Amino acid sequence: MAKRRSNHTSVIEPDMTPMIDIVFQLLTFFMVVINFENTKADERVKLPKDLLAKPPEVKPAEELVLNVGFDRDFAGRKLSDEPIVFYAGDKFTINNFGPLLEQEKRLAEAKGGKGTIDETTVILRADSEVPTGKVQELIRKCQEIGYTKFSLKAISEEN
Repeated sequence: MAKRRSNHTSVIEPDMTPMIDIVFQLLTFFMVVINFENTKADERVKLPKDLLAKPPEVKPAEELVLNVGFDRDFAGRKLSDEPIVFYAGDKFTINNFGPLLEQEKRLAEAKGGKGTIDETTVILRADSEVPTGKVQELIRKCQEIGYTKFSLKAISEEN
């Protein structure tokens, strides 16, 4: 008996495994590369809670984020009563922070365009235990350098 040939052709489907693999690699790449807003936040700073706190409606064109808090041990106890400015992975006292502000100003001016000091908003993330006078002292130092726009961060206190 002779075999009959079928007139139906089989459908050839491409292997989707490499395509799926590339999609997952791209997702992983973008998750690692994207600069999340919280990367400038310092976990050592415990923000104050306020009923009127709300997120900004418009993100500033340029920002300088300053975290002000205390050196603490693993239990959360303050190691000193002097507030510290945490910036770029380093610790500075408020009195010693002026030269770094000058350097930031020079960088902003050299950058020009969108990076001018007039367009830069200084975002202060101060620990709830930092005395108000110390925050005002830091704002005064920023104003002496030439910064004019400021924003204070707080956590919204939910009812």
